[in-house]
Amino acid sequence: MSNWGVSRQRLVPPMQGSPLVGWLGPLLVAVFGGVLRFVRLGVPHAVVFDETYYMKDAYSLLRFGVERATLGDAKDPVADRRIIAGNLDIFRQCGEPADCASFVAHPPLGKWMIAAGEWLFGMNPFGWRFAAALVGTLSILVLARVARRMTRSTLLGCLAGLLLALDGLHLVFSRTALLDVFLTFWVLAGFACLVVDRDRTRGLLAGHAERGPLGEVGPRLGARPWRLAAGACLGAACAVKWSGIFFLIAFAVLSLVWDAGARRATGARRAYRGTLTYDLPGGLAAMGLLPAVVFLASWAGWFASPLGWGRDWEGATSSGPVHFVVASLRSWLGYQSQVLGFHSGLDDYHPYMSEPWSWPLLLRPVSFHYPAGLPPSACGASACSQAVLGVGTPALWYGAVLAVLAMVVRYAAVRDWRAGAVLLAVAAGWLPWFYYAVADDRTMYLFYMLPVVPFMVLAATLAAGLVLGRQDAPPARRAVGAAVAGAFALVVLINFWWLQPVLTAETITHAEWWARMLMRSWVTSAPK
Repeated sequence: MSNWGVSRQRLVPPMQGSPLVGWLGPLLVAVFGGVLRFVRLGVPHAVVFDETYYMKDAYSLLRFGVERATLGDAKDPVADRRIIAGNLDIFRQCGEPADCASFVAHPPLGKWMIAAGEWLFGMNPFGWRFAAALVGTLSILVLARVARRMTRSTLLGCLAGLLLALDGLHLVFSRTALLDVFLTFWVLAGFACLVVDRDRTRGLLAGHAERGPLGEVGPRLGARPWRLAAGACLGAACAVKWSGIFFLIAFAVLSLVWDAGARRATGARRAYRGTLTYDLPGGLAAMGLLPAVVFLASWAGWFASPLGWGRDWEGATSSGPVHFVVASLRSWLGYQSQVLGFHSGLDDYHPYMSEPWSWPLLLRPVSFHYPAGLPPSACGASACSQAVLGVGTPALWYGAVLAVLAMVVRYAAVRDWRAGAVLLAVAAGWLPWFYYAVADDRTMYLFYMLPVVPFMVLAATLAAGLVLGRQDAPPARRAVGAAVAGAFALVVLINFWWLQPVLTAETITHAEWWARMLMRSWVTSAPK
């Protein structure tokens, strides 16, 4: 084998196992996760936590193309009661269309995805939770596949998918109509596309290198559809929640660093110059322009309707099409400025608020649902409980925290690109909230950590791979590693099974509910 052939194997290590098994394993794990997410999806038959905002906004998008004001408020949720009773007459009657415009703090895409489930299955709990369950299930498949690609092991890929399927926080958000699971999916999908692009780019460079030296900067790489797909996915993440921008910036830089590393590994003497010359322009288009287009397109309903908040429709249409575009964009930018001001000034007390440093420790989860007054007959005891607690699986989270620390050591020691990518993603999803905690004293919750969970799982998977050892390691070494990794997965499974009743609103005795509250901070009010 030539030296260039060795270089190709080093740049793009071959995948272990057959492609068929590489799909069947992750698909089976995703089906398992899907069963956990879809069974009893309509339970509780109630409006859970912030579903009160998003399921109604989604229904309004179906009806009007924009979010409209509904009857009642937080103290008197008239619209919620009517919806549960099957009455969809929930919108306020206004003299002027603009008087009923609803100010919303998040972009529309996540609500459009919720609306798709309502369109398919009706305005009921199953309908408005369907899209979340579907996306949550797909995210298990995506993670299993990207972990397989990163580790070149179908076994480790399936382990990653299984761990995500068994995370309590991911399960709860896959069973409620909130936005964070959609943000998580698009962030993970964007990352997965970049990992594929990394493999394809290194393969192209290896092919050029086999034909001869690459010179100072290396060749042009042509069209890169997987990087375009990554930009579209990350633009979609921003179109669900603004916090997607942290991942977009981090992954855009990561992609260029990978490009430079690939050029250097194939012998280009001025790899960074080649990246700036050939890779940066396409990167700006894929990871800058395209996400902006996707984000803007998600507001199409607002641009097309005179009913949206801050929509100067009459002024925009009064002087022709050019003025319409300019005035519409000016109104839209004004709206975005108001949203930014809202988020920056969000400092109201909430009993389940928490600080970012406490999130990996699961010190303060969020109670999504806990109805009072359940009859004793519901569980056959003197007191019954039915809870949905937004909390991660502790065994997984604590193990993942140790794995993230292990990735710090791993990257410092050998510059493992996989450890670096995971650490960057964890930092992008977690560290910015420390700024808001200090600068704005912002109201924040544990579930802001949800987009980080797949990367915590990836850290745990990479650590499991290190524990297993190389494929050519002695059998005894592999057996011990397999026992340790398998024991961790089993502990996570048992921990999840124990918590599952308080994640999915099963009716149990109060004593059984209390036994699952692992810390007093899970049930007591947070200090003011």
